[in-house]
Amino acid sequence: MAGLVSPDDAVLAIVGEDAVHRVEGLPGESAPVGLTLALGRLRALGVTGLRLALPAPGHPLGLSGPPEFNARALEAEEAVVCFGAAFGLVPEVYAAGPEGDVHVEVVWHVLPVREAPPADVPSLGEAERELAEALRDATEVLSKLDVAGSGPVAEAAIDAYRARAERGREVLAPGYPPRAVRVLELAQRVGLLVSLAYDNGHGGAVSSAEMGARSAALRPVERTARRAQVAAYNSIVEERERGVR
Repeated sequence: MAGLVSPDDAVLAIVGEDAVHRVEGLPGESAPVGLTLALGRLRALGVTGLRLALPAPGHPLGLSGPPEFNARALEAEEAVVCFGAAFGLVPEVYAAGPEGDVHVEVVWHVLPVREAPPADVPSLGEAERELAEALRDATEVLSKLDVAGSGPVAEAAIDAYRARAERGREVLAPGYPPRAVRVLELAQRVGLLVSLAYDNGHGGAVSSAEMGARSAALRPVERTARRAQVAAYNSIVEERERGVR
């Protein structure tokens, strides 16, 4: 949408390792269409950017309504909200193919949205500061409870993350500010640590009070990491809205 890559390159990046993505419900289209055509149609409808939403129960992060769209997005736990035209896209994921050769297909449903500021999305500066504070506080609590991720599965996940980082993988599309890349990388690292802590059972937290403290420590960190991810992905649109670009 920023004109920094071709539509075909954008589609390849969106689809990734999935088999195919289609878009259903586009104005002027009676049937689902491919992503390349959908991106062109959205631009023709006035869309100049896309915002990410990562809602969770009790936290409509990145959404602006109406309730029908919010409900669909919450069920999917993710959505895309258009900037420049009142549309949103909610993905529906299907697993297809025989056992041993299963592939993923995605249908994006286009729905009307309310043109209003997205809920609870911080600025990049706020997100970076909140991440550092949340990580410090949670690390202190989790260390006391001995619930840090450990064992071969956790170690393999951390090693895989480090390998990707060392290869210099591109975490954002061209055109994003360096701070957005830094915030997203930190948010993804924090999200990995939270996931490992959850996957590691109760760790050393054996009493109900300790397990409650563990969950209380992890919840705000996970919430902060999601907010930071949304802030990073949406930063190029926010800068354009402020007239920076």
